[in-house]
Amino acid sequence: MSETTVLPVPGADGAFGGPDELAAALETTGYLPDEGLATAAFLALAMHRPLFLEGEAGVGKTALARALAEVTGRPLYRLQCYEGLEASQALYDWDFGRQLLHLRAAEAAHATADTETLEASLYDRRFLLARPLLQALEDSPSVLLVDEVDRADDEFEAFLLEVLSDFTISIPELGTVRAQTPPLVVLTSNRTREVHDALKRRCLYHWLAHPDFDREVAILRRRLPDVTERLTREVARATAKLRTLDLLKPPGVAEAMDWATALHTLGARDLDPDVAARTLGAVLKYREDTDRVHAMARGALFGGG
Repeated sequence: MSETTVLPVPGADGAFGGPDELAAALETTGYLPDEGLATAAFLALAMHRPLFLEGEAGVGKTALARALAEVTGRPLYRLQCYEGLEASQALYDWDFGRQLLHLRAAEAAHATADTETLEASLYDRRFLLARPLLQALEDSPSVLLVDEVDRADDEFEAFLLEVLSDFTISIPELGTVRAQTPPLVVLTSNRTREVHDALKRRCLYHWLAHPDFDREVAILRRRLPDVTERLTREVARATAKLRTLDLLKPPGVAEAMDWATALHTLGARDLDPDVAARTLGAVLKYREDTDRVHAMARGALFGGG
């Protein structure tokens, strides 16, 4: 590899005339963005800026990245963040097992190469294990999803900021990799902690809230066409009521879909309070939350209308 490798860009990956056009394309995948989110996503594409999405779990942050990959025809690479995540797990690592086999094979063949040449051969590109960040640059243009960045350590956050500044990765043994077209980067945060301002300033920011009633009904109808419209509307209404309670984990759209699917699987055509109470495990994920709901009047929470 030369000192700097500029990776080729495949053909056009789908340009959009504006937020409305992008929103229409996203809707074909079953993702229904509101006007603000469609605008933020369009600007991220047009300006080659990372898109930072904050919001409670289950509101559709990760799903947006998948939908954007689908409508642009780009490959999606996902980096799941967690405490203790290191740069080597996000960038690249060397396949020590294959390197050792190569070394032993060379020794068995009584290779005449000098030590320096043999050592250099161990750091050939074929022995490099590309992780999501490097994959996203090499497979340009792409979509890079950095999921739950708030779970990573401060040190990794600083490292990520450096990578996102110029979309360049330096590999000492091979050279520098730079994508000609920056990946579309989507960073998500559930706000378990505040992400540093320096990283946010690098990005376009959008807070993703729970959808309103009509939009949630539309999402459920699009994603679950076999569920009756009445059940869909009653699930959306009950889910909205649950979000008003002081729960440890308010349900998101994903939980609403699970709940509607569970009720449909049991043959429900509307939200019967007794069946709803028995299926709370599909929509609530903490014992304290289910206990709280069970202690309340079922009709008030799960009644139709």
